[in-house]
Amino acid sequence: MRLANGNGPKDGGGGFRARWLIVAGYVAVIFLLSAQPGLHVPGDFKLGDKVAHVLEYGGLGWLLWRAGLETWPRTTGLRRALVAIALASALGAVDEKFQAGVPGRDSSAFDWMADTLGASLAQALFVSREKRGEGT
Repeated sequence: MRLANGNGPKDGGGGFRARWLIVAGYVAVIFLLSAQPGLHVPGDFKLGDKVAHVLEYGGLGWLLWRAGLETWPRTTGLRRALVAIALASALGAVDEKFQAGVPGRDSSAFDWMADTLGASLAQALFVSREKRGEGT
């Protein structure tokens, strides 16, 4: 399905659907982990939880970048990145709200900020790579 402005999936939709299904699967795993009562990052590293959030949402940011690239190939990297950051940040906020109702789990604005940071770092990396002409 190609839009009137020429934007749309590159391959007629197969890669488009596959990329977004992978994103949906990753989001399902995030919520599955969030639903585990008392789940904590192993180890004694004081900021281990925040690092885990940055890495988790950095991975989501990468998947969103690839899905966005497939979906909107002619849109600028910056626009795709801003959409991906907004989606990941909103998802992080919903995830934190969800965790507030899970026994033994904490909900924190700092966790949400770490989620948004992870997605933002991934987008910054891929926008810079795109500007240099490197693949993802």
